[in-house]
Amino acid sequence: MKIVVSSTNPVKIAATEEGFAKVFPDKKFEIETAKVPSGVPDQPHGDEETLLGAKNRVENARKVTPQADYYVGIEGGITDTGKEMWAYAWIVIEDNLGKIGKTKTALFELPKAIADLIRQGHELGTADDIVFKGENTKQKNGAIGILTKDQITRTSYYVHAVIIALIPFHNPELY
Repeated sequence: MKIVVSSTNPVKIAATEEGFAKVFPDKKFEIETAKVPSGVPDQPHGDEETLLGAKNRVENARKVTPQADYYVGIEGGITDTGKEMWAYAWIVIEDNLGKIGKTKTALFELPKAIADLIRQGHELGTADDIVFKGENTKQKNGAIGILTKDQITRTSYYVHAVIIALIPFHNPELY
């Protein structure tokens, strides 16, 4: 089974690999990466834009690597209510026949200092690096890992969502 992850981010690759291994434990698979554009801003705002980014990543990965069994798009986004800011990601998985599974991760509220930096134009990962004095945290434990003291890492946060997005493929008789 060939899986194309539409990112070179090690967190997204690891989450995809772990999620597929849990859903299809008897299958052997290879993972390829495709650095493709999302077609949305670097920091997507709102469900519509974030979901579109994940969908675009899948579509663009399919163009780059047309001979795969599955394509995975993971796009992190934020929703700003003006008072609170929430972070999450959308995961879209499409197979080579065009069947789609998708889901959204749990949401978590961002601290005011991070929200303020995002409102000033920074991406969440950059804001995390500034506030927590880290370096490239978006490719490591991310905001969720930092805020939960790694009780939930960015990878583990995405793994459950990958598994949920795979429901239609794991239960083809129902979808």
